[in-house]
Amino acid sequence: MPRVTEGSAWARHEEAVARLRASYAAIPAGAPVRLAKKTSNLFRPRARHRTPGLDVSGLDGVIEVDAERQVAEVQGMCTYEHLVDATLPHGLIPYVVPQLKTITLGGAVTGLGIESTSFRSGLPHESVEEMDVFTGAGKIVTTRPAPHEHSDLFDTFPNSYGSLGYATRIRIKLEKVPDRVELRHVRFDDAGLLAKTVAEIVDTRLHDGLQVDGLDGVAFQPGEYYLTLARWLSAEAGEENPIDGAPKALERTSDYTGQQIYYRSIQQRQTDLLTTHDYLWRWDTDWFWCSGAFGVQNPTVRRLWPRRWRRSDVYHHLIGLNHRTGFMDWVDRRKGRPQREQVVQDVEIPVERLEEFLAWFDAEVGMRPVWLCPLVSPGTSAGHQWPTYPLHPGTTYVNVGFWGTVHVGPEAPDAPLNRAIEAKVAELGGHKSLYSEAFYDRETFDKLYDGPHLAAVKQRYDPDDRLLSLYDKAVRDR
Repeated sequence: MPRVTEGSAWARHEEAVARLRASYAAIPAGAPVRLAKKTSNLFRPRARHRTPGLDVSGLDGVIEVDAERQVAEVQGMCTYEHLVDATLPHGLIPYVVPQLKTITLGGAVTGLGIESTSFRSGLPHESVEEMDVFTGAGKIVTTRPAPHEHSDLFDTFPNSYGSLGYATRIRIKLEKVPDRVELRHVRFDDAGLLAKTVAEIVDTRLHDGLQVDGLDGVAFQPGEYYLTLARWLSAEAGEENPIDGAPKALERTSDYTGQQIYYRSIQQRQTDLLTTHDYLWRWDTDWFWCSGAFGVQNPTVRRLWPRRWRRSDVYHHLIGLNHRTGFMDWVDRRKGRPQREQVVQDVEIPVERLEEFLAWFDAEVGMRPVWLCPLVSPGTSAGHQWPTYPLHPGTTYVNVGFWGTVHVGPEAPDAPLNRAIEAKVAELGGHKSLYSEAFYDRETFDKLYDGPHLAAVKQRYDPDDRLLSLYDKAVRDR
């Protein structure tokens, strides 16, 4: 594929990289280095700075899609919404498409991401072939899996959250998909049986004799658990519905961008049919179930709420507004409610410990629903675990996601529930994502996220220590 031709997307990409370099050179030595971007999917407070940030304008698109090779050259700030818009017309999607439209490819690689294909395709960084990384030394470093002179950067970049630099270009593998997705919602009364079923599906890629292409689930309450089994289905092929024998091409797909709400359908129907596009974004419209906090699930409010506002980034902006104004805290005080603790986390639990974690979570936190998403990491090209997020290759984990607030009283500023979750996850041999608040001491953090190795790689690519360390970003909120 050509790298640069006059007037091409490659040329525009090189121009954007030049602007990035110039903006970095303009930041005084000792001043914080940050991205000049208005949106974020992080849920941890960030210090506000008056100094200019890195100019990433023009680094938010798809450079090229090679449908024959099934790869795409993508800029680091490109959202998955735009990436899918470019690949889906070719019948292709990234191996893993995180649930929210405004997550960027670079963000998912450096900050992790997950979705229903993760039980067979791992995490987003595990389908990356090559990256250009803008490092703290002000250089663009092209890095690939081993054997490569910069494979240490490639392997350590996932879960580094900008502490090693920022991806400007990523070559990512794509997989073929049809135009329809069949869903089966399978209920379980016992979390242990659910976990056993997850392990069996991971091993066989089958359930009741049918192929499983996507796998996630929801725990609504103790004794009410669901796995959603997705099967890629081509309407053009006229494949039959194994449930009733009707040709799928003749069936109408569901629409959860209007009055109907996706997560409620899991409890209401055993089977469903979505377009591939709507399946990928089924969780974005209502931010899983979190849109209920804004009244958007009320039928009357929903009819008045513009469809273009039914998306995760709008709700995220409203959360940010509440954090700045303290409105909900004011309402709680007026109504005499205990102070809230924000409990917004995603944790990876070994599948054999899932039942134990859910029971503990019900007793100690009591927040429901929670999302369940199995994943298996294949590891690095050498078969090793990724250093900065060391999941054991080949081991089945279940991501448990929970997002909301809990009334805990005056101890809320000390984050007792979040600290208890961190301890329990470590006890069960799991790991916690770092997109939200973290409260580890430095010794524990370095043990969990291989701090010494990360520091050594950072020293190689950021010798003047221009970029904040991962601990400073994730725990100290600098």
